[in-house]
Amino acid sequence: MRKALRSLLALTMLVGTVGTVGTAGAATAAEPEATGATGTAGSAESADIKDRLLSIPGMSLMEEKPYTGYRFFVLNYTQPVDHRNPAKGTFQQRITVLHKDVSRPTVFYTGGYGVSTNPGRREPTQIVDGNQVSMEYRFFTPSRPSPADWSKLDIWQAASDQHRIFKALKPIYDENWISTGGSKGGMTATYYERFYPRDMDGVVAYVAPNDIVNKEDSAYDRFFARVGTEECRDRLNGVQREALVRREPLQKKYEALAAENGYTFHTIGSLDRAYEAVVLDYVWGFWQYSTLKDCADIPADAKNATDDEIWTSVDTISGFSFYTDQGLAPYTPYYYQAGTQLGAPTIKFPHIEPEYVRYGYQPPRNFVPRDIPMTFQPSAMRDVDSWVRQNARHMLFVYGENDPWGAEPFRLGNGARDSYVFTAPGMNHGANVAGLVAGEKAFATARILEWAGVASPAVQADPAAAKPLAKFDARLDKRDLRREATLRP
Repeated sequence: MRKALRSLLALTMLVGTVGTVGTAGAATAAEPEATGATGTAGSAESADIKDRLLSIPGMSLMEEKPYTGYRFFVLNYTQPVDHRNPAKGTFQQRITVLHKDVSRPTVFYTGGYGVSTNPGRREPTQIVDGNQVSMEYRFFTPSRPSPADWSKLDIWQAASDQHRIFKALKPIYDENWISTGGSKGGMTATYYERFYPRDMDGVVAYVAPNDIVNKEDSAYDRFFARVGTEECRDRLNGVQREALVRREPLQKKYEALAAENGYTFHTIGSLDRAYEAVVLDYVWGFWQYSTLKDCADIPADAKNATDDEIWTSVDTISGFSFYTDQGLAPYTPYYYQAGTQLGAPTIKFPHIEPEYVRYGYQPPRNFVPRDIPMTFQPSAMRDVDSWVRQNARHMLFVYGENDPWGAEPFRLGNGARDSYVFTAPGMNHGANVAGLVAGEKAFATARILEWAGVASPAVQADPAAAKPLAKFDARLDKRDLRREATLRP
């Protein structure tokens, strides 16, 4: 199962870059007519939705794909490289529009990484039965300026990308808007709200880490000391330790894997550094993407397990291909941000003797090519955290009980209004509203409907009556947890 998720990651990161872009404006004979594709006759709204989208200055069509009940567009939007100085040049940012009806609310989604070029619906979109605009985060290919001025990759510039997209689309989709995202996307939705608090009518941020003080990470150590059960923790710790005890024989397998696949290690510095990084990700990766029942798959007696059993368990959960140059390259924008603004966790390994740990958790600087300069800005996350505590309005944060990234969550202060933090019991990095306990699930659903402007009188009178307005669609609402690289939100 976890191997399949890793394959899904590779597909998600590459989709749309090779062989997926159709001829601009190409029509599909079987394309269904979506409700609301046209508006009132004799008005500007009477134009086809594609024509209306393409009438926006800087908007161009890459591809339109059919999906019953919707129109789905893959688009490029011209953005300034520097929103403070638009004269410094532009780049093409990829977005998608899942069009339902201009009379419905719109959900603005970003995962904080690349964007899928296949139709998909996030949980708030299903809840409000609305349109969905999805944005590829700047500097993730192909949405990268050329040449790349990495100093223009920061949370304010990315929030300004969203602001311009919203301003461009709001005249078409003029009902309420909800922003959302999971993990780094949840962080992105939060930062967008901090810098442009008047744009959205509500925010739903899933599993969003909040590393306020980058050098203080004891919350993660406390998390790993209590998560799950003692038996499960002992199994995972045993395999992780044994993989370092057996570094020499298992590295020979790694060398063979690298030679077979052409893997190189220039960015991280050596195969030895990469090997330890993969092994130290193992316990974190398990809790991020697995659940307590998956402990049955972990070797129970690591000391007496074979080399192949230890290798397979670590490779399945962490992935020995990741810290290669080839595995790191798609994530350079993330590591750059982690090393300049977002912060990154550092945890201790009390179950492993010091002589077996040569490098520990390595900093983001080690995962970014050295020709890209990086300087950390400690005030960036403190600013966002303070703003959320004192100014949050119509914000919902959802975390998973067993997700390591929830160890440092967003919290609300006295200045917050109509905002909430909920935790889904037993869930991992894929936590969502549907996984909350019944009362919180209904309440959260009711608040989302209210913020979107589509809560019925019955729901307004009794939040317990709240349910998603759109029926579940097995293809469109597929809830697979996209497996990002371990230890990356």
